[in-house]
Amino acid sequence: MMKTKYMKYLAAGVTALLLAACSSTPENVTRVDTLPAIYPDYAGVTIPAEIAPMDFDFTGGSYDCIDVTVKGSKGGELHTNGEDVDFDVDDWHALTAQNKGGKLTFTVCVEQDGQWKQFRDFTMTVSPYALGDWGLTYRRIAPGYEVYGMMGIYQRDLSNFDETAIFENTAAPGACVNCHTSNRTNPSQFTFHVRGDHGATLIHHDGKDEWLQAKNDSLHGSMVYPYWHPSGQWVAYSTNQTHQSFHAVRSERIEVFDQSSDILIYHPSTHEIVLNPTVMTKDHYENYPVFSPDGRTLYFVSSQAWDIPAHYKNIRYNLCRVGFDPKTGKTVGRVDTIFNARQIGKSANHPRPSYDGRYIMFTLSDYGCFPIWHKEADNWLFDLRTGKARPMTECNSKNTDSWHNWSANSHWFVFTSRRENGLYTRLYLASIDDKGHISKPFLLPQRHPAEYYDRLLDSYNTPDFTARKVKFDERAAGRSILSDKRIPTVVK
Repeated sequence: MMKTKYMKYLAAGVTALLLAACSSTPENVTRVDTLPAIYPDYAGVTIPAEIAPMDFDFTGGSYDCIDVTVKGSKGGELHTNGEDVDFDVDDWHALTAQNKGGKLTFTVCVEQDGQWKQFRDFTMTVSPYALGDWGLTYRRIAPGYEVYGMMGIYQRDLSNFDETAIFENTAAPGACVNCHTSNRTNPSQFTFHVRGDHGATLIHHDGKDEWLQAKNDSLHGSMVYPYWHPSGQWVAYSTNQTHQSFHAVRSERIEVFDQSSDILIYHPSTHEIVLNPTVMTKDHYENYPVFSPDGRTLYFVSSQAWDIPAHYKNIRYNLCRVGFDPKTGKTVGRVDTIFNARQIGKSANHPRPSYDGRYIMFTLSDYGCFPIWHKEADNWLFDLRTGKARPMTECNSKNTDSWHNWSANSHWFVFTSRRENGLYTRLYLASIDDKGHISKPFLLPQRHPAEYYDRLLDSYNTPDFTARKVKFDERAAGRSILSDKRIPTVVK
């Protein structure tokens, strides 16, 4: 009994000392006319009111205590004081909701060697545009790609820090899972592909999972890079013979290239594949199909065919379109090039139309179809009303900026970037207003972000928004993959 009481008193004493050491109030403050050194760099960003707390770490040297006050231009105040910046989720959302369309001003004070310093205030804008989606889905994978290893598809609640697995390949050892793609952020319809000895293409629709035979004798390869027709009646895939090679020079690491690629249209209700000669030509590689929001246009990229891998740097894709008949799954009319990247010595990939029908976002690099390891890769915006394209300089960096997707309301987008260290892709979000102005992007918020990202040895890729949490039976999916029971597809 005496020992128990002693331990309780000791624990209480230690707690009191810690609180005293890390919760002092700023006094005799010295003002510093510079912004605080913080990670991530959140100064001047625009955020949705629904986003998780924008916690950050002070990186301007060791310190004893940090004190942060956040004031809203429309009212409200938030305060945190201690060893780190860790805002309460509910208090944060109350403040952002009150200041939607306004600004948050951050006052940062840091105690270093017993002296308090107050840095210049910085602001965040709380966008008038709602986020509109529950969260994100993405794949996390080791950045090397030499072996599959541990990998999976995950989802993240954007209002807080909760991440859960949709599917990890521990449920089907040796499998490589690719590209979780939903229909306009609707998790009731999604598809992803499994590579490896137990290859398959999953279609989730009408409340059921169907595991398709990965390859068809009439196709060049598996069904990959999917995109749903807005009606949910069709899914466009590319079928590719994909290979990768590893450079021996430091500046270039991995090259992924296709020795052939075509586009097909799949009808989930009948398991039929519709082949269209206009997007399955012998003298061109067609890739990355996507539908327009009204479902009557098929966008894709196309490159002149070359002898691969000998001439892999000659592969340059243009952004193209062709009409589409939603009743038959057939393309209509001739193919039209809407952005000639080849003419300027570049290659366009990963087209993604905004759901309001105004833009197509795509990635531009020097060559090839897989720019995620191309340091020069940048994201561009094609205005469908004017027919003009421009680099997204507000978001691009000196390193790889690539794979991207739109929120359902077309006012937010997510993309991957290697801007931090050139090795790992991280997720960034930004907004676009009705006049086409793009905000400064911000790194996906995490609690204790410096520690989190320093310890994370995975790269993020193929991110997308999801309107609701994805409900998926991971164990049942693993059993289905290993069973090799597949539904054959039929070429129509």
